[in-house]
Amino acid sequence: MVGSRSIIAALLLASLSLVSGCGGGGESSDPPPVSNPPPVAPPVTPPVTPPVTPPVTPPVTLPAVSKAEAFRFLNQATFGATEADATALIALGNSSTAYAQWIDSQLGKPVSLQLPAVKAAYDALPRPINNIGQLQNNRVDAWYDHALTADDQLRQRVAWALSQIVVIGQSPLQGLPYATTDYYDMLARNAFANYRKLLEDVTLHPAMGTYLSMLGNRKPNAALNIRPDENYAREVMQLFAIGLVRLNPDGSTMLDSQSQPIPTYDQSVIEGFAHVFTGWRWAGGTNFNNARSTLDTQVQPMQAYPEQHDVGAKKILSYPGAVMTQIPARNPAQPEEDLRNALDSLFNHPNVGPFIAKQLIQRLVTSNPTPAYVQRATQVFNSNAQGVRGDLGAVVKAILLDSEARSAPLNEAAGKMQEPLLRVTQLWRAYDAKAASGRYTPGFNAGSTLAQGPLQSPSVFNYYSPFFAPAGEIAASNLVAPELQLATEYQNAVVTNFFYSQAFFRNNVSYTGTNTNTILINIDEEVALADNPAQLVTRIADKLLGGEISTPLRTEAQALANRITLNGTTPQALLTQKGQRVSEALWLISSSPEYALQR
Repeated sequence: MVGSRSIIAALLLASLSLVSGCGGGGESSDPPPVSNPPPVAPPVTPPVTPPVTPPVTPPVTLPAVSKAEAFRFLNQATFGATEADATALIALGNSSTAYAQWIDSQLGKPVSLQLPAVKAAYDALPRPINNIGQLQNNRVDAWYDHALTADDQLRQRVAWALSQIVVIGQSPLQGLPYATTDYYDMLARNAFANYRKLLEDVTLHPAMGTYLSMLGNRKPNAALNIRPDENYAREVMQLFAIGLVRLNPDGSTMLDSQSQPIPTYDQSVIEGFAHVFTGWRWAGGTNFNNARSTLDTQVQPMQAYPEQHDVGAKKILSYPGAVMTQIPARNPAQPEEDLRNALDSLFNHPNVGPFIAKQLIQRLVTSNPTPAYVQRATQVFNSNAQGVRGDLGAVVKAILLDSEARSAPLNEAAGKMQEPLLRVTQLWRAYDAKAASGRYTPGFNAGSTLAQGPLQSPSVFNYYSPFFAPAGEIAASNLVAPELQLATEYQNAVVTNFFYSQAFFRNNVSYTGTNTNTILINIDEEVALADNPAQLVTRIADKLLGGEISTPLRTEAQALANRITLNGTTPQALLTQKGQRVSEALWLISSSPEYALQR
């Protein structure tokens, strides 16, 4: 578990040898002339000395990427390291080139979308469709399929990270599976795009419009006691872009002359943005009132209806360098132009870089990045190699290649607790999990079993807060551990039971049920090693831990496996016992802190 921060002074001393040569000479005078000079001997030609060949300096050989390092990187950048992916990464070259080549390859891969699969599953459902749960099952099925098997793993993993920043939840969207699916696809399309474009696509997506009530937001009408809804106006600033207080580029809180935090906005700015967000509804209507939800409009950006857009002046953000602090009155209404001005104001706020960069670091690499790490990522957000602000692809690459991401952790605060959902996807990817039906609908409610599910957050504040610090040593050390907000006593027991059931009952050897949708892990390789518990544990550690396992965990796992005697008198009985040996060791390792902690 993450402990207190170690203060390590890394002093790198370099010696510089200064070699100086001194030359000198004395004064001389010509000899006195003589009348009969002696004969002059011919000059002696010194022997030719062949040039000395300088020693050849051997080229610096950079270390190859180790298996453990490959696993560490892939667990940061995918839904779980696999041995095949680690082997491919190692083959790309040494530690100075392999990671960058892998990232560049991923940046160039086309986006894999979930909506086509959801549409196909919807079309195949018998009519009439009376169970909304069937629709959401199709969406969840497509999500797990992509998380486990999609070739664009980095894009999908970043989309998952973004879904925990620009959050929607399933509850108000239960009957809109197309909208919810397309929202995630939109995040995937924008995972390496510009954050300004992402902000606009999020703002105009009908899933977000439904979730935070911008869809159908009306202009003020005093006679009818109508005021613009402020819900989205608050959250787009507080949670999606700038936060509540001004930040320094390293993510630390900026203080005023009285050593107090500086608010980023006030109620008048909330009201200004709320008025900007009036007049938007489902696409395709001829007017505001007749715009309707259809399967097609669920995946189309919301449309502006000028008759319900406020025409008055609107206060927006004020900060050093702001180009516009108030949107002028515009009559007739110009909702698209107002929106452009408001989102430009938001995107160009100096907080956006550190606010977003730090959260991406937390989701991918470590809960407690140093201020220097955050500042380096912020610099890339503010200006990529071409001077462009907001390039998410460049930011993700900088985060994953940063020395704090790639170097071995030097303090106890490095790394993060893995989210329960990522622990599951890593296990499933490592053990080639499949259902006989070919589907990936889990046989459990992810929201209750893992306290997480794809786009199933209980609120706009995500499954956990990026600022959460459990009471005790972590909080006292001014550290955070966001994922531990899920680690209640009850939830820990439920997650442990999940890994127990997966190891013992939902594998290809021991499963005796008939549900073709049950996701089974493949333990054939482990069963083949069950005669030798030491080799068995090594194989599991290779798959789940990149080969790094502590001596106490190894010893305990071997002891558990050894408890099962291999004395079956029939092939089936012996196979069952070998499967039990595998299950004992696999359950212990998959539910261990070593597996749960991403270092």
